[in-house]
Order: sequence, then C-alpha cells, then structure tokens
Amino acid sequence: MKRLPFRGEIWFVHLHTDPPEKGRRPVVIVSLDVRNRHERADTVLVVPLTTSIHKASPTHVLLPAGETGLQADSAARAEDITVVRKNSLMEPQGRLRQLSHTRVCELARKVGIAMGCPPRSVP
Repeated sequence: MKRLPFRGEIWFVHLHTDPPEKGRRPVVIVSLDVRNRHERADTVLVVPLTTSIHKASPTHVLLPAGETGLQADSAARAEDITVVRKNSLMEPQGRLRQLSHTRVCELARKVGIAMGCPPRSVP
C-alpha cells in the first residue's frame, strides 16, 4: 500500500482542470493530518504549485526551490485549492521537502483571503 500523505508535503498529481494542466503537477497537501491519515477519507485538500510567477498576489505564497526540493522557484496558488483522491497522488522521484508549519499556516491564510475571509487584525 502507498504511504499516506502528511500536511505540508509536496506530491505530484494529474489535475483535471479546465483548461487541463499538462502532465503531473506538484501540489502541497493542506488538509489536516487527522483527515489525511483517516482510512475512510479517500480525498485530501491540495494547493497546486506553479513556476509561472508573474507578480505578487495576495493569494500566492512564494516558495524558493531550496525550500521545496523542486528544480525551480514556485508559487502556491491558494485560489486554486482543490480536492484530489489519495490514490491519485504520485510520490515524486527524488526527495522533496515538507513545508514548515509556519509556511503551511501562511498558505492557509492565503486560502482564507481567496475565499473572501481576510485575516483579522490583532489589536
């Protein structure tokens, strides 16, 4: 059996989008581990990564290649959060890194912004 994913890990998956993304794409697992590890939950929440970094966006998290283990700098596109089946996840060749808790929380805040729920300001 394939190993189960952990929150913050980078995996590859064939995304079924319109227009379709070509080939396997890197994604960050953002669902909670209690869900990721549960035997009855057959899906996980993921945020796709892209190397097309045009300008700063309030819903993107820039990820240097050294932090991810990918060959190029990437951006996590929080506005493209989606659900994929666990059995569609493909472990990458080589060693990719797991993002830090701080980085995953930053990405979660960006998902909130993408959904129209900006972070509350702290007094």
